[in-house]
Amino acid sequence: MAKVDSKGRVVLPQEVRERLGMTPGTEVAIHEEGGKAVVEPEDDPEAIIDRMDQLVSEATANRSEPAQIDETADPVAQKHRAAIRRGAANDDDE
Repeated sequence: MAKVDSKGRVVLPQEVRERLGMTPGTEVAIHEEGGKAVVEPEDDPEAIIDRMDQLVSEATANRSEPAQIDETADPVAQKHRAAIRRGAANDDDE
């Protein structure tokens, strides 16, 4: 049985990850449903990237200069995008 650690993290069992096609970097949506926590993998990696870009734009909307999204500027965002795309490529191979 999985346990919640002190930081709220839960490791999903390997069998569950494999059945759902969840690979490292897979984005998930977590919500409450009927008193239970539901974890659902995001199906469309490009939708995730679009949502990330939208969040960046919204966060910088109050600045005097328009936000420019430069994928090479933020190595963390670049690494995250690459992981999402690798996961999508693995799904396409199946």
